[in-house]
Amino acid sequence: MTDYAGLIPVNVITGFLGSGKTTLLQRLLASPDLSDAAVLINEFGDVGLDHHLVQPLQENTVLLASGCLCCTIRGDLTLALRDLYDRRERGAVPAFRRVLLETTGLADPAPVAFTLLSDPVIRHHFRLGNLIATVDAVNGRDQLERYPESVKQAALADRLVLTKTDLATEAQTRELKRQVRRLNAQAPFFDAARETVTPNDLLLQDLYDPQGRMREISHWLEPGTHDDPAAAGAPHDRSRHDGPSAGLHGRDIHTFSLVYERPLDWTAFGIWLTLLLHRHGTQVLRVKGILNVAGMSTPVAIHGVQHLVHPPAHLPGWSGDDRRSRIVFIVDGLSRARIEASLGVFMGLAEDSVSAAADRGRGAQAT
Repeated sequence: MTDYAGLIPVNVITGFLGSGKTTLLQRLLASPDLSDAAVLINEFGDVGLDHHLVQPLQENTVLLASGCLCCTIRGDLTLALRDLYDRRERGAVPAFRRVLLETTGLADPAPVAFTLLSDPVIRHHFRLGNLIATVDAVNGRDQLERYPESVKQAALADRLVLTKTDLATEAQTRELKRQVRRLNAQAPFFDAARETVTPNDLLLQDLYDPQGRMREISHWLEPGTHDDPAAAGAPHDRSRHDGPSAGLHGRDIHTFSLVYERPLDWTAFGIWLTLLLHRHGTQVLRVKGILNVAGMSTPVAIHGVQHLVHPPAHLPGWSGDDRRSRIVFIVDGLSRARIEASLGVFMGLAEDSVSAAADRGRGAQAT
């Protein structure tokens, strides 16, 4: 993992229109910890304004004006990152060790992740860092009910930043957090209006940061709604919801985790995950897990975004006595039972294969 950890992380700051992305970015860039960061800003429309509000190293600020984080922005992002890296190598811009990308409020962050994980040139120099989503405490619940973009932003996030909590009631904030937790149970919340949010909180520690990987794993393992079978199944039971939020704009995005007591066969698990993402990658928004792999004394962390999976991270050791495998899913329209049954079949086949090999070995010894 040394090579992958040494790549330049690209942190994505996303969130719906007016949720405070640019304000958060400006506050983060005021920290000396980000003095060596480059900034990419994606804006909607022909005239960009947000980049005028950000004052980092001027040479390292790039405006992506296509305003659509889909096919067009994937090309723009690729060109911008290649150009930034080339200028960095030539000394044409101050050296940077991190990139911050602020998306437009109408963005789906998944294509950004896809670009960073799949482009053959980009992935040799850059890697995906944390995805940070700002959520408006005043308007967030309505946005989640009406706009699928805001649902995707919250569901994919590694960090959730609540904004405008000083303007919202406690009941509004509490209900919004409950609604977001149904989409994303393990990403930690930060309150931008009531606490100091630092780059260390949001950007500087992730699974592939040697200094922060165990803290990141701890977020994945914290108990939440994904460990509550009733909560995990709630999106399928419309009677559990009050009002028009039940369908989340016709979507069925929810989170759950699978826990396994016995060590997992790495080959069987890898084949299963590859087939799952090949068939249902658009519906598996994120998958994260810490695995007890048969034959290995230390855990392996896996992390995927839709069709693509990061290289596995081999961790130095277990943090406690609990050595169960736990896999967290954030999915759109796939049931927990279906995924659990599918993985169970593959694990059963692997166990049958091991048993058959052992029987053959005993037979050979007997003869």
